[in-house]
Amino acid sequence: MKTLSQYTIKRIMSETKRVTIQDIAKRADVSISTVSRVLNNSAAVGEAHRQAVEEAVAALDYRPNIFAKGLAGGVSMTIGILTQNISSPLYDAILYHVLQGIRDSGYSAIIADGQWHPDESRQSLQSLLERQVDGVIIIGGNNEEAHLIELAGAMPMVFVGRHIEGYEHLCICIDEYTGGYMATQHLLDRGHRQIAHIMGIATHPDAIARRHGYECALRDASIEPQAAWVVEGQFTQSSGVLAMEMLLTQGQTFSAVFAANDQMAYGARLALFRRHIRVPDDISIIGYDDQPHSGFTIPPLTTMRQPTDVIGRTATAAILDLLKGNPVATKPLTVDLIVRESVGRIYR
Repeated sequence: MKTLSQYTIKRIMSETKRVTIQDIAKRADVSISTVSRVLNNSAAVGEAHRQAVEEAVAALDYRPNIFAKGLAGGVSMTIGILTQNISSPLYDAILYHVLQGIRDSGYSAIIADGQWHPDESRQSLQSLLERQVDGVIIIGGNNEEAHLIELAGAMPMVFVGRHIEGYEHLCICIDEYTGGYMATQHLLDRGHRQIAHIMGIATHPDAIARRHGYECALRDASIEPQAAWVVEGQFTQSSGVLAMEMLLTQGQTFSAVFAANDQMAYGARLALFRRHIRVPDDISIIGYDDQPHSGFTIPPLTTMRQPTDVIGRTATAAILDLLKGNPVATKPLTVDLIVRESVGRIYR
């Protein structure tokens, strides 16, 4: 990991004129050591002197130089957060709750975006390390596992949505298999037997696990999954449109669709609308994530809710415990079925 030169430190610290303890001492008419004792609450100070210092601090709007203090103590009081798509409602929601948890901890956050590209993710992570963050929360992504294992052995790290061999206690994951099974089971419970699946990126662990759950639910209902029922998407709305168009163009017969995330479900719904196919009268749709807009689509989308608030809070608590030297042990989280009006019942 790179370190900042003394020249760079001095340059950064001099870019903005800061109020110093010398300024406070001069205004309060006390010694510098008295100001230091008041600020650090390290020794008894007479009430008159303490009040004079506190008034000077308020009048000068003094703010401690956390950067310099951190360097002196071997810490930067910053936590790096590597996400993969800040514009994604899911990642944005997780990030929001992480930031909420950090807010009152004394730490500041530095955010980088990997854009789901291996080179971009690695470069963004390196950028965080060069800023000497004290710990890192990685949300999703496709950084090389070997590289992450190397880093996790050297500094506090928490992984969201990733399974890292040997560091399972630091991984905050959703049971995606069960989520895919539950989504498909809901369609089966409503009488559907021909169920298509718009999966996510074929190499993405979440997409693979959700498809596995989908296929197992079908088999448990004595329905053999059909390869023609499955179309790959990219977790985007436009890919949902294209996937649904492909299913319809190929002439596949199905009464329901399980989309591996809500954004693809939105796109699939648009493709059906353009063909005057009604939801749920003609074809039912279930999504995954329960993004903020899902309750306001037409019809409102039935989906699997990811607990973004719990994910964010758990990640924050874990990294703060690691920074304090406390043991951490996470466990898989579950999703909840949110029933709305996009799934109809088939009576046989």
